[in-house]
Amino acid sequence: MNKVQAHVGTLADMGGRFAGAWNRAAVGEQVDETHVTFLDAQTMLETLTPKRLELLRHVHRQAVGNVRELAQALGRDYKNVHGDVATLEAAGLLVRDGRKLTAPWEQVQATVSLA
Repeated sequence: MNKVQAHVGTLADMGGRFAGAWNRAAVGEQVDETHVTFLDAQTMLETLTPKRLELLRHVHRQAVGNVRELAQALGRDYKNVHGDVATLEAAGLLVRDGRKLTAPWEQVQATVSLA
């Protein structure tokens, strides 16, 4: 399953995941994982709003040619969708190829560390 794992953690946590994947790849293990790290739970919750999750679901089902097309398909204001796209793209949850937008993930798993 193609999934992205969203974590709340520190830069050290993020570095640890990267180093672990690097070390596994260095010994020949196939590494096929995607992680997104938020430095605090508030930022993760502000990024993964219901409207943005709806946007991700729509783009996952069908890639769109541009933001205007996406706003029309969702029945939302262009400016708001543009802002949501920018936020999701900056977080690594939405992928842009030229003007085309895709959400290649079947699943977003969120993890909040209590340690």
